[in-house]
Amino acid sequence: MKKIIILASLFAAQAQAATLSVTDGIEFLVVDGKQVQGSFWSQTAELELTPGKHQIVVRYDKELKNGSRNTMYTTRPYLFELEMPSQDAEISLPALVVYSQAQAYFQRDPEWTLLMEDGSQRTLAFTELKGDGFAAFSDMEALVAEYNRQNGITFEQGYAVDLQQAVVKVDAGGKVEVTGDALAQLKLWYSKAKPEEKAAFQTWMKSQAQP
Repeated sequence: MKKIIILASLFAAQAQAATLSVTDGIEFLVVDGKQVQGSFWSQTAELELTPGKHQIVVRYDKELKNGSRNTMYTTRPYLFELEMPSQDAEISLPALVVYSQAQAYFQRDPEWTLLMEDGSQRTLAFTELKGDGFAAFSDMEALVAEYNRQNGITFEQGYAVDLQQAVVKVDAGGKVEVTGDALAQLKLWYSKAKPEEKAAFQTWMKSQAQP
């Protein structure tokens, strides 16, 4: 099976990577903001990831029994902010055989599980990505980039960083406090800016550097 090496940085490359795989019917779409390229005949089923937080987007796509014939069942993309352990792990779903069984499973709150090599497991929190129109999922990188922009998520040295969580604190009473240093706050607002706003900001920055 094809493997993709994710190099977080020069230092991360020296760290011990582990294999993240998926069970039958699950396919990787985007990892840390980059589309995963499979072959014409098969999808990528394994990734080499350094331990730490990664953003993983997958979907379930499998041919299932539907009466007297077989029918492809395809879900929307599911996004995980996954803490990759230092051991091999696998994203898993229950075995689904019949089309109606898959429909019922994903119409309620589906349970995605991360199975570790040592036998332990944990349930993965997820976001189901939604789009408008027939071609909503034709450009997965762009869809994920827009999600990250809206949610203040960026990547530093190859790792997913939730800047909004890092610089915004909400107490038990619901009071919002902006925390973090000026650099963290600048990164948050830059990550949430639209392309034209980023371009305008970069122009302004260049003007500030002039004597």
